[in-house]
Amino acid sequence: KGQAFSIMGEAGVGKSRLLYEFRKTITNQDITFLEGKCLSYSGGVAYHPIIDILKSNFYIMEGDRDHKVREKVTKGLTIFDLDEAATLPYILELLSVKDSGIDKIPMSPESRQDRIIQALNNIILKGSEIRPLIMAFEDLHWIDKTSEKTINYLLESISGSRILLISSYRPEFIPTWSGRSYHNQVTLNRLSNRESLAMVTYLLGTEDIEKDLEDLILEKTEGIPFFIEEFIKSLKDMGIIEKTGNTFHLTKDKQDLTIPSTIRDVIMARVDSLPDPAKSLLQTGSVIEREFSYELIKKVTNISQDELLSRLSVLKDSELLYERGIYPQTIYIFRHALTREVVYDSILTDKKKKLHLKIADSIEEVYKGNLDEYYEALAGHYIDGESYEKGAEYCKLAGSKAEDAGSLIDAIALGEKRVTCLEKLPQTEDLDKKIIDARTSLGLYYSQMNFQIAAKEAVSPIIDLAIHRNYQRRVSQIYGILGFYSFMVEEDFPTVFKYLEDALQIAEDLNDMLSLYMAMFWLGIALAYAGEFERSLYYWEKVLEINISANSLWGISLNCSCISFGIYSPQGKVDLAYQASEYAMRITEESGDIYSRGVAHTSRGISFYHKRLFDDAKEHLLKGAYFCESINEPVWNALANLFLADTYFDAEEYEKSKESYEKAISIWEHSRLWPSFNNLSRIGFARAKVMNNQKDMNLNELFKCFENSKSKIIEGQMLRYIGEILLNIDNQHMNEAEDWIKRAIEANERNNTRFHLGMSYALYADFFKRKGELPEARQKLNKAIEILRECGADGWVDKAEEELGRIQQKVLIYSVHPAMRYPLK
Repeated sequence: KGQAFSIMGEAGVGKSRLLYEFRKTITNQDITFLEGKCLSYSGGVAYHPIIDILKSNFYIMEGDRDHKVREKVTKGLTIFDLDEAATLPYILELLSVKDSGIDKIPMSPESRQDRIIQALNNIILKGSEIRPLIMAFEDLHWIDKTSEKTINYLLESISGSRILLISSYRPEFIPTWSGRSYHNQVTLNRLSNRESLAMVTYLLGTEDIEKDLEDLILEKTEGIPFFIEEFIKSLKDMGIIEKTGNTFHLTKDKQDLTIPSTIRDVIMARVDSLPDPAKSLLQTGSVIEREFSYELIKKVTNISQDELLSRLSVLKDSELLYERGIYPQTIYIFRHALTREVVYDSILTDKKKKLHLKIADSIEEVYKGNLDEYYEALAGHYIDGESYEKGAEYCKLAGSKAEDAGSLIDAIALGEKRVTCLEKLPQTEDLDKKIIDARTSLGLYYSQMNFQIAAKEAVSPIIDLAIHRNYQRRVSQIYGILGFYSFMVEEDFPTVFKYLEDALQIAEDLNDMLSLYMAMFWLGIALAYAGEFERSLYYWEKVLEINISANSLWGISLNCSCISFGIYSPQGKVDLAYQASEYAMRITEESGDIYSRGVAHTSRGISFYHKRLFDDAKEHLLKGAYFCESINEPVWNALANLFLADTYFDAEEYEKSKESYEKAISIWEHSRLWPSFNNLSRIGFARAKVMNNQKDMNLNELFKCFENSKSKIIEGQMLRYIGEILLNIDNQHMNEAEDWIKRAIEANERNNTRFHLGMSYALYADFFKRKGELPEARQKLNKAIEILRECGADGWVDKAEEELGRIQQKVLIYSVHPAMRYPLK
């Protein structure tokens, strides 16, 4: 049965040892054991521990060339009976194999990441069918965001499989999966005095230990197993303890002894006791990382084979390092991560810089045939060695690699480092161009993730510089980023259109397809939001042509979804919206792209809502929200929840409506995007509360929500919602309600939002019905029916006609019995 198990504890308390002992006990059992380690530099390396797992699974060795890696993975996929076309490119991309084939598959970055994770999941599940599988991930406190997301995804699949997933981490890491029923955690606490002494007895090989020595060990080590072990070794090495007969005792009074007082002091005391050549080698290894290859350390140190092996032998004998693999493909590993940290911190700054540079140059030489795998490490070493030009170069390469793997979060982190490196170099014209490139690329990464505020902050410092250098391609992209920020965050439409139209003009003059695509797409969204539907459709159709010519199925689907939701739906062209969303769904299913799938389900659900097919609307909106949430897409996730709330409201499920409005509000607040839609969600939430008989609300706050909103396409909808709230809150606000309903009708007519115009007339009919003015109610309802029928909103027409029948019946009764109308008033 699938299980997940976490080992949590501070450094030195025994996490790795527990895992080691466990692995040792199952060595002879018929299981597969795969292990991935997070290293201190790997927090910015996408999929780092996952790549370890893959290498172990496919028996990929240090030094295997691309053709060998491809051969091993292909053979493994055949054994697993997995579809090569749906799996191989994504695994080869993770393993940094050139010509993986992933670039030939058009898809969104979100979908690329999704397919990589799905390919990993399939391999793991298939492997567990052959024999039980144990996967261990060590030191998750250093994990990269993409690997954390991948492990989270794997955890969703293991409960029904023969998989045990083990992870270890320090207390500062908080896992997101701790609430799962099949997850357990053990917290390794410090040892009690009794347990500590039991360990000391084992290490010294006797129970005869003088009280002063026992007290000293307990006082200094504070129950940390690794500290106890290192402290006793240190006391032995320094001659502070000795054995007389069968009894261990201090060599002098402890008041006269200089004794290390912390774990770091103990480690350094042991390191300082080493011969200088071995100590120097240990320091060099610590700069590489917790583990390093024989080939690399030989290149860095440039000493003879015999001398190197002699020094390594001293370090192994001292139990500071252990080795793995067969010479000369040997890997040397610090016995404990804390030892590596302490040794590294002990090196003088200038020496450390020189070592980082020497290591980076050596990596370039030793691994020149497969350098892709080392981009992140090279970036780190060159930056720490203050070679900022080369650091920036490798940050760029590593960022592109992360982007290819669909990990925009890691690409952003590397992009930020690249900018920092470049801005530390002396200014030249060539450097200016590199800084403009770096900041614009970073802004585009942020914008793709819908981090629009960060995108603006990335490009703001280079606007004047890009203009001054006449770097037109980047100027166009910078204007696009600034225009989209002005739209998504500030809703400052004059500024939006100035930036986006300038971006478009420059892109057209340059005939730069990427800049042209972005400018037209963003302009299409902004124009729809401002109610300029014809111009919006013009640009979105241009973008659609580009996607069709590139055979980008996910792009085609996204375009059709945007047209359905942003243009046809607000205009009340319900049949066209329905058809466009249906086509988007069909294309996205063909493409398998998760981003366009989330958007397509949302626009499809919205089109069903406009036809008043509530069950279908709920199904698609829930799927849209699920897919968007799984890829952290805020805008469409919020829209899915907003329309889901509207659907629940009109289905008279007011409690569920409130919950969905709250989700939408939370997403808008967190992302700080589209404030007008946030305000609409807040007003919608108040409307659901009123219908749920919760009438305690601040009307002035709702009025402010409307006043602070700038979107044309939802202006009439907001006015109608407020009118509906006033109509239902109590009888004292009837006249005020009519004013808001009339304003809603005017706004919908002005903005050509026909569906909402029909809904406003239906609400106006309800207003007159409540007043007992049935002829007026009948007139307004007839108008609503006329408009909604014109829109193709068939379900709403049916509902309105049913209501009209009830009103006409009452009018007939009142014409026969006039006195019956007065109680109604």
